[in-house]
Amino acid sequence: MRSRGASKRVLKGLLPWRTAPTATHLHGGVNCKLLDQLPLSGIDIVTFYKRDELTTDLICCAVAIADDVWTFHEEMVGWDLLIDHLSKLPDFQADWYAAVSQPAFAASETIAFER
Repeated sequence: MRSRGASKRVLKGLLPWRTAPTATHLHGGVNCKLLDQLPLSGIDIVTFYKRDELTTDLICCAVAIADDVWTFHEEMVGWDLLIDHLSKLPDFQADWYAAVSQPAFAASETIAFER
């Protein structure tokens, strides 16, 4: 999913999923064509967060490029492709999952990369 007019402030101060619908409404999954629209050199910030889905938590990712924010979640087809792509960013926080996944059912977010 991509939303226009977002800024780094949105990713740092507000929970990104409250600003836009989920990515599945637009893409249905992550593939090479979509990753081409997320060039590593253009990524400003990557934020991981989780949503309480009543009985489970859903791990999500917001990627900001200029004034666009793309959001993804772990149940999307190709999530592993996205994580592999983002992990190539310089100084990418490799332990993002541990930082965002605990404690269960509590709001949590972490910035894994910031330019």
